[in-house]
Amino acid sequence: VLVSVICSPPQNYPLYIRSVPTENELKFHYTVHTSLDVVDEKISAMGKALVDQRELYLGLLYPTEDYKVYGYVTNSKVKFVMVVDSSNTALRDNEIRSMFRKLHNSYTDIMCNPFYNPGDRIHSRAFDNMVNSMMMQVC
Repeated sequence: VLVSVICSPPQNYPLYIRSVPTENELKFHYTVHTSLDVVDEKISAMGKALVDQRELYLGLLYPTEDYKVYGYVTNSKVKFVMVVDSSNTALRDNEIRSMFRKLHNSYTDIMCNPFYNPGDRIHSRAFDNMVNSMMMQVC
């Protein structure tokens, strides 16, 4: 089970959500929104001087019984959140980090599209294909 989310900085509303399987999607929405508070806490704890030098990957935000929630924040304050099944012990920190880099690169490609309005929901076949292939590797 994995959820990939990108949230817009000022309002923290989701621009893209994908989950496999889709049965517990509402529970994932709740988990993602609660994790955004943890992301904001981690960013504010770093201090304003370290924000420019900080690592984009925030690591494990918090574990639950069923899931592990990971976070990533771009320099433009766009937040990426992944929820991974806790029973998946094959995923290491390096794999999660590289998955976030792939997401960030694909998001950058979307932002470079002159027909995309920043802040709109993401509807891109290329982005969907990248997310689906990433999710299939994990599940």
